[in-house]
Amino acid sequence: MRTLAQVGRYLLWTCTVAVAVAGAGAFLIPAYVIYPFRYQSARGLLFAMEIRERAPLISLVCAVAALILIAALWRNSGKWPKVALGMMLVLVAASAVMSRLNYFEWMFHPIDGPQFEAESASKLDNGEMIMAVRFAADARAYPIREMAYHHILNDVVGGVPIAVTY
Repeated sequence: MRTLAQVGRYLLWTCTVAVAVAGAGAFLIPAYVIYPFRYQSARGLLFAMEIRERAPLISLVCAVAALILIAALWRNSGKWPKVALGMMLVLVAASAVMSRLNYFEWMFHPIDGPQFEAESASKLDNGEMIMAVRFAADARAYPIREMAYHHILNDVVGGVPIAVTY
């Protein structure tokens, strides 16, 4: 039979892990769900955006709670439990920092200088989707698979500056 102290320590560990997972999830769930090139349901995107909006507060509360819980566990822990506690603290602290940054800009950075090639030199598959723009005699085609990653491209077509987005 477990003593009251053992049950209390078990509950502290359980709460610490739960808080660390919640703090890391506030950062990682939106990054995973919104990642390009795979199916994203409307409900999944809505869920990810809701978490993304609240992530700075969630991750800060989790980081503070984790710090308090880890401090309570630290004194009576051995070497390997301290390593685990340290890793949890680093994870939740990094999540608190990352949730305040616009990491989607790193994932979906705009194309600085588009390069074009003739249709005959193109290596696109026959079934690949493109976005096309034509002004006067000037025309451009932008592969969807490239646009899905970068999301925006500034270009000049037929002397008209445009912003292509997907």
